[in-house]
Amino acid sequence: MKTYTSLRDFVENPRFEEQRRDALGHLDLGSLDTPIVDVIEDFRQLDYCFTLQSCYGHFLHDLQVDLKNTEPLPHTEQISEINYRIAYLALCIRDDERGRQLLMDLGKIPSIDSAYIQLGCADWFWAKQINSFVMQVEPERFKTKDEVMIGYQEAIRIEQTRNRFFDALGACVRNRR
Repeated sequence: MKTYTSLRDFVENPRFEEQRRDALGHLDLGSLDTPIVDVIEDFRQLDYCFTLQSCYGHFLHDLQVDLKNTEPLPHTEQISEINYRIAYLALCIRDDERGRQLLMDLGKIPSIDSAYIQLGCADWFWAKQINSFVMQVEPERFKTKDEVMIGYQEAIRIEQTRNRFFDALGACVRNRR
């Protein structure tokens, strides 16, 4: 994420309910990457947070040029370099006990693969929506980038990490309903 920063502290947000209603009113599940629709739908059920933006993460290479591709990487030796477009979830969390607990639980997800999963904030999200947090799947060395060129073997690791990341997000939110 181009403006990725470390976690910030919650601040008072008296407009949270209004902002949540507005965000949910504009949420178009049909525009989301298909593999994460259920996760976003599950977050929508929680009254102490709302999603701002998300991406499943896309791998582009000589055999796949579709920018919205969600197909698994092929098992081949024909691919040496891959353009990885970051997987992430940005959400706003209400500053209350349940919201703080959600953030603490989200903070455990990077342990899946701490070299490739980060929890933090992004300046441009925070400027538009206070108490916004970002979880992303990106090599630590590129955590401030939206897309990077990587080798095939690293792409395989990222793909596996991304899949585990979204599974963990889904489990985290389903346990709260």
